[in-house]
Amino acid sequence: MVPTGILLVDKPAGMTSHDVVGRVRRLFGTRQVGHTGTLDPDATGLLVVLVGRAVKAAEYLTGHVKQYRATLQLGIVTDTEDLSGTVMTRCETIPDAAAVRAVLPRFRGEIRQVPPMYSALKVNGHKLVDLARRGVVVERQARPVTVYELAAEPTDDRARYTLDVTCSAGTYIRTLCADIGAALGCGGAMAGLCRLAAGSFSLSRAVTLDALDGMTERERTALLLPVERLFDDLPAVALPPFYERLCRDGCEIYQGKIGTNYPAGTRVRLLGADGFFALGEAREFPDGTAIKAVKQFDIT
Repeated sequence: MVPTGILLVDKPAGMTSHDVVGRVRRLFGTRQVGHTGTLDPDATGLLVVLVGRAVKAAEYLTGHVKQYRATLQLGIVTDTEDLSGTVMTRCETIPDAAAVRAVLPRFRGEIRQVPPMYSALKVNGHKLVDLARRGVVVERQARPVTVYELAAEPTDDRARYTLDVTCSAGTYIRTLCADIGAALGCGGAMAGLCRLAAGSFSLSRAVTLDALDGMTERERTALLLPVERLFDDLPAVALPPFYERLCRDGCEIYQGKIGTNYPAGTRVRLLGADGFFALGEAREFPDGTAIKAVKQFDIT
């Protein structure tokens, strides 16, 4: 039987997220492997990998809050917004730490970002990065993202700063670095990136691929977390046996019957006698709001 669960991987630099998936497929002996958020090849840190039947949970995930530690290089602009690209401009006049910190409030809260051309985002079915490599530049619409926390600390290099960022899913840290540099008038690019956390998952709990290689099958399987952990940010609703059976049969469960009062549209974790079994959603029905299972898992 194919193991099922969540594997936290500490991705090294120089590998794509797909490369990591390929290694995990080999180690677990299944093609049922995916991940929940791409990291650029040069980036390191937490990659949340889904193994076995857990992959079918991916389409129901809400955007997890992410935490990153990045290196901002001032005085340079590149076509990729990081140091892997072609240098477009350089500036020798580097602002001091006070000036850097003074612009940060502009980038906290809800902001708008234009996705970089060198990204996996698709436009008309084509990845932007594939178009960029062919020299094609297309117009991109600015998108709203949220930066919850943003701090900058100087390093021994006066042109480099360490950025600690907590942000919504879909935030491009490369673009954040470039936009901060533009606001300072000297340009900027990302010189390094490590993902520290995604939702309730932390890099401190992640395992390296080399460590996985050295484990037995039983040891690797023991690392898998239950699929319910993907929905840690959702409220839990425990159903008594009678209502659990109705819910499993596709019936809506009116909130007045079970003592809940979630607004319509709220996603919840549904728990039965054996724990998590489905993702539910509060919806409006003729007789009031009720919770209905939108996806049953039973894969923990």
